[in-house]
Amino acid sequence: MDPLKIYEYLTRTRERVLEAIRPLSPEQYHHTFHFGLKTIGSTLSHIMISEWYYIERLEGRPVPPYDEWPIKYENPPTFDVIEQTWRAQTARVRAALATERNWNRKITYLSFPDDHGRRFHITATAGDFFTQLALHEVHHRAQLMAMLRELGDAVPPLQDLDYNEMMFERQEASQHL
Repeated sequence: MDPLKIYEYLTRTRERVLEAIRPLSPEQYHHTFHFGLKTIGSTLSHIMISEWYYIERLEGRPVPPYDEWPIKYENPPTFDVIEQTWRAQTARVRAALATERNWNRKITYLSFPDDHGRRFHITATAGDFFTQLALHEVHHRAQLMAMLRELGDAVPPLQDLDYNEMMFERQEASQHL
């Protein structure tokens, strides 16, 4: 697998999702749904900050406690702040992925306390961190797509976001076979 190609797919699909969300009214952006992270703004914020978190871990930087993070999904910023922040972050993520030479490299860190105050030493490979980053975004993108569908006919449906549709090379076949 090629993590840079997979990340390219994520950014292409993310662009389509952002294009669908950009024209929403503030009421639609903050509309409460009965699943996932409840709003489009919260879900976008969560995906973006989670990506940041996984790259921080991949690059070996300490991650401050969640209450010190500048963006939190429970109080999402406006769409334009998310879009601008994510675009800047995307370049950094690409650079981190391009720099990684050993996807089997072990990364260990001390977790934040859970609801019972317990902490754990977490160990995963660099490849595991990238896999989580990618699959986590796909999971929440599906929630965003469902939220957009539930907003009704005012929001045009997203086109096919399947990997093979967006990333496989295509060449029109000759009509004279």
